[in-house]
Amino acid sequence: MIAWRYLRAKRAEGGVSVMTWISLIGITLAVFALIATLSVRSGFRAEFVDTILGANAHVTVYNVGEVDAATGRIDRTIRDYETMAEAVRGVEGVTRVAPLVKGQVMANSRERNAGVVVFGIAPGDLATLPRIADPETARGDIGEFERGIAIGSGVARELGLGVGDKIRLINPNGVKTAFGTSPRINAYDVVYIFSAGRYDIDRVRVYLPLAEAQSFFNREGVADELEVMVTDPEKVDDMAVALLRAAGDRAQVWTWRDSSGGFLRALEVEDNVMFIILSILVLIAAMNITSGLIMLVKNKGRDIGILRTMGLTEGSVLRVFFICGAFTGIIGTVFGVLFGCLFAIYIDPVFSFVNYVMGGGVWDPSIRGIYQLPARLELADVLSAVGLSLGLSFVVTIFPARRAARMNPVEALRYE
Repeated sequence: MIAWRYLRAKRAEGGVSVMTWISLIGITLAVFALIATLSVRSGFRAEFVDTILGANAHVTVYNVGEVDAATGRIDRTIRDYETMAEAVRGVEGVTRVAPLVKGQVMANSRERNAGVVVFGIAPGDLATLPRIADPETARGDIGEFERGIAIGSGVARELGLGVGDKIRLINPNGVKTAFGTSPRINAYDVVYIFSAGRYDIDRVRVYLPLAEAQSFFNREGVADELEVMVTDPEKVDDMAVALLRAAGDRAQVWTWRDSSGGFLRALEVEDNVMFIILSILVLIAAMNITSGLIMLVKNKGRDIGILRTMGLTEGSVLRVFFICGAFTGIIGTVFGVLFGCLFAIYIDPVFSFVNYVMGGGVWDPSIRGIYQLPARLELADVLSAVGLSLGLSFVVTIFPARRAARMNPVEALRYE
């Protein structure tokens, strides 16, 4: 009751000072910034991992190279890829296995050229790739893939192509003749344009039917690797031994963590650094509570002396001023959580407004890798922000509250 009375008192009556309002606003903004940053961090990681898992193999199975006696070249192709694929499908946790033929070639349309990576894949296997076979982000008919080619939206934009146009692929290691190797140039109808959600994928990737890719790259009857997807990609490392045993003695595996592990570790380091920096901001805001509470204790020195002479214990005085300071931290935390959650939920209109105010071009997918700023509200992030804010607010409140509790009532009333 006493604490609430002090909090409601006007400044002229020795009540809450301007410093307390500053600390309230500071904690609100600090908690808001912490939750907003953590939600964007979680959204960015989730979006990045989702694009990896939705458009790429969770595990790639390939053969160790062996020297071809006829040509002297190292051969890494898989000759009995159907048998190997069937054996890998039998491993518990494997949901999909697709033989692939891969190669880098030049793509051409009219006067435009672009380097692309060709994935030769069976039509049925292409239709099971979540990020590729997404009708909401794609154009064209994936059912027509067997009679043409599927290209990324970045390739289409670079070459100025649409569904129904023709694209030429130029393989420098193409046709072998008596006079040497001459480039192979084939033209294909664009029947499907996909958007995997990653700029670096859409910019270079195209898909050809497996049989056509085998002919185009001189890989008749063989595959370069097996694209494997599993039930739980986060535990893919635990399946490596089983996959190696199923694939045979020459097999090696390369997981999505191996290919993107460096980037994910960099994200984790950045997350930890950002959390520490924003925690310091919360601490600075919470320290303002100490300043406001010290001023309140000074203004209420006479009241403390009277209450002590009436029999109020030191513990009761401590609780009065602790409640005054903690209440500021609680209110600031509540408003910070509210604004932070609203920011994460309505991230798209907020970012659209910022992009409009800045004149566009705020988010460059060629640099960021993904097409928009994502945000994902996680309960653990909100709880960590709340725990940090309340913990610091309560800790910094204890010291001025103890000072008030230990005030000598005689000294407080000496000049009254």
